[in-house]
Parts: sequence; structure tokens; C-alpha cells
Amino acid sequence: MTESFPTAGPAALLPNGFVDTLPPAAAHEQAVIDGLVRALTLNGYDRVKPPLVEFEDSLLSGPGAALAQSTFRLMDPISQRMMGIRADMTVQVARIALNRLARAQRPLRLCYAGQVLRVRGSQLRPERQFAQVGAELIGPRSATADAEVIGLAIEALQAIGVPNLSLDLTLPTLVPMLLSTVRYEAEALERLRHAIDRKDTAGVAATAGPLGDSLVPLLTAAGPWQAAFEAIADLAFAEAPARAIERLREVVERVRTTWPEVALTLDFTENRGFEYQTGVAFTAFARGVRGELGRGGRYIAQRSVGANDDGEPATGFSLFLDSILRAVPEPRTVAKLYLPAGIPAARARALRAEGHVTVAGLEPVDDPLIEADRLGCGHVLIDDVIRPVPG
Repeated sequence: MTESFPTAGPAALLPNGFVDTLPPAAAHEQAVIDGLVRALTLNGYDRVKPPLVEFEDSLLSGPGAALAQSTFRLMDPISQRMMGIRADMTVQVARIALNRLARAQRPLRLCYAGQVLRVRGSQLRPERQFAQVGAELIGPRSATADAEVIGLAIEALQAIGVPNLSLDLTLPTLVPMLLSTVRYEAEALERLRHAIDRKDTAGVAATAGPLGDSLVPLLTAAGPWQAAFEAIADLAFAEAPARAIERLREVVERVRTTWPEVALTLDFTENRGFEYQTGVAFTAFARGVRGELGRGGRYIAQRSVGANDDGEPATGFSLFLDSILRAVPEPRTVAKLYLPAGIPAARARALRAEGHVTVAGLEPVDDPLIEADRLGCGHVLIDDVIRPVPG
């Protein structure tokens, strides 16, 4: 049966981007989170739980700097220092790995789940608060590690029933590598970067100069992985870009071998949203579902602001529950069992042990069937027999 709830009055209005999650959606979301975390832990990723709020200089260090404009800030009344409410949990897990778990054996596999808060939503994700689940692999630099993390994201999403998965892989550092080989005037470089972001091949050809013969084919090669690699097969690159492309090829080969049912596409020049990635990165989608399900990739985990070290190589991903909930099957409605007042507690416990969801009557009623229907129960216990409630 369908449960209904009264409409809230003006006093219950919430700010844009924030919502109350009501029954049964709240329970469904938690079940999805539990399913994702279970898939991660079964792969040897240990769960950590960072705090919701940290000092600003820690939260926005290293990769966290890319989220500075998305982070809510507040003053700590005790220390009188500025704090930030996390907009992403990746940088927190990196801090834990390089500080609290600095002596733990590498590779270090960690996972997490929690709420994040952002100053503003986007066109595709208007929500400003949403649940995030993810995993980080700290220590290894290899393509095997990149492929493991991508495969882990696929396995977790498939474990909760997400169909028709596709991954878009990219190299956020490739364009900066190429641009660093030519000296452009500041204004010309800005126009070129803008043209690349807009996938404007004519604009790139007009402003790229000697890089035009490489950048234009890279832009137009975006698409299914086989065709994308074939489209750039005859291009000659300097050592660093060539090595990055070969690394991407190795990762793609590993992923497609293990997950042949997942569609893989490549976009060699995409870097928006991957500001702190330093290698192969990816975005997960499900066909017909609005918004990205998650994204991740290689980065450098930083210890803290001003730390005198180079950090550690890492790769990981974050999954976004607001989009994932649009991709998974609708929750099954559980028919609750109404227990009229006076049912012994031991009998009620036995019924719950059998898997029934029980609703206890607090006072005797004339007709348990009517009361069960009023309370949204699909069954009622009468004379120790479970009977359906007429529709």
C-alpha cells in the first residue's frame, strides 16, 4: 500500500538544493549505500570515517584547493580559526592515509561513505547536499592500480543493480603537456584553452599554431575506445605525451578484458572537473540516466598545507548517490504486519526474526483490519494467523 504524508507549511521550506528524504526513499538510499560499501570492503578496502568539518587550511590543501569555491566556511568559536564543511571526501581520506596511517603497509586501500555539502549545485546536479561513497588506493603508480580502481567502481555499481554502464576515460594532463612545449602569448593561450574546452576544432586550428596538427585530431578522436586510438595512431608526440597515451591504452586494455560488457569511450582532451588529476581519469554513466554516477582517477595525495614532501601517488573515485538512485531499480515495498494491542512481546520478536516488519497497536481497537489499513499495513495478525488487509 502507498503511504501518504501531509504537505508541509511555509515554516518547513528549505534552502535551494536541500531536501528532506522521506520514507521509503531514506531507507532505500541507505540500502544502496550499504550495498556499495559492501562491494568495496569485499575487495579489501577498509572503511574510514572522516569528520564533517575540518580546519580550512587542511581541507583545502593539495587536491582540495580545486574545491575552494564549493566549500562552506565557518569560524570555530573555540580556536577562532576558519573551518570548512567538506565538499568532497577524497582529500580527507588522503590526509588520513598520509598522517594517521602513514606507517600502514602500502598499497593502502581505504573506502568511505558520508554526506558532503557544496556552496552551489550545477545544472546537472542542483543538489547541494548529497551522499558520497568512494575508495582510494594509496601508494602504487602502476597501470594495474589504475585498472583495479576503475574495475572496483564498475563492480560496486553492478552489485547494486545499475544497468547499461559506460565509462568515459580521459587524460587531464595531456593538453597541458602539449601546451607547455610551445610559447604562446597569454591572450592567445587563453583563447586556445577556451576553444579546447568548447571542442571548437576551427578555433583550435586557428590559434594552436604548430600544435594544430596534434590538437585537432585529438579533439575529433573522442568516441568509442577502438576508433579513438585508431584516429590518433599516426600522430607523433613527444616522450611525455606519448607515454601518457600508452598508459591510457594499457589501462583500457585491462578494463575491457575484465569488463567486456561495459562501454568504454575516450576523450583525450577533457579536463574540466579533473583539476587535480595527474593521470588516467574516468567518469561513470548509465545509459538513459541524467548526470554522472561518479568520477575518479590518479592524483597526488598531500600530507597537509606546506608539507615539505612530494606526497604519495594515489588513485580513487567518488560515487554520487543522487545520480545513482536514478539508475537503480525502485525499492520493493515491504508489507508491514499490524500487531493488535496485547500480542505477547516474545511472539512479536519471533515474527521480526522471521523477517516481518511489525507495527504494534498501542490501544485495543474494534476492528484490527480497519486499523491496519489506516496505518498502512498490508497484513494483520488475528488469532495468531497472518491475514492480508483488503485493498
